[in-house]
Amino acid sequence: MTAPRIEEKLFQNRYLVDAGRPHIRIRPHEKPSAALLAMVDTCPAGCYLETDKGTVEIVADGCIECGTCRVVTQKTGEIEWNYPRGGFGILFKFG
Repeated sequence: MTAPRIEEKLFQNRYLVDAGRPHIRIRPHEKPSAALLAMVDTCPAGCYLETDKGTVEIVADGCIECGTCRVVTQKTGEIEWNYPRGGFGILFKFG
């Protein structure tokens, strides 16, 4: 028996999306720093992507709120990260 792939595990998570109010924003940029580019491969939920123009975008709807992006881009300040409003974001199961 093989271990489930990360995509299969992430698919089992449930979210309550706060439409129009993402808890993570990338500050406008023309050329992303190496740290921001690293998020394309580093984000465990795969929320970051590099566009054809070479900029980085985020789709925060599947964010697991791990804080990796806060740590990786802390020195560059390219990300605004806040906790989602109460009741929104990832819904963790206990038990």
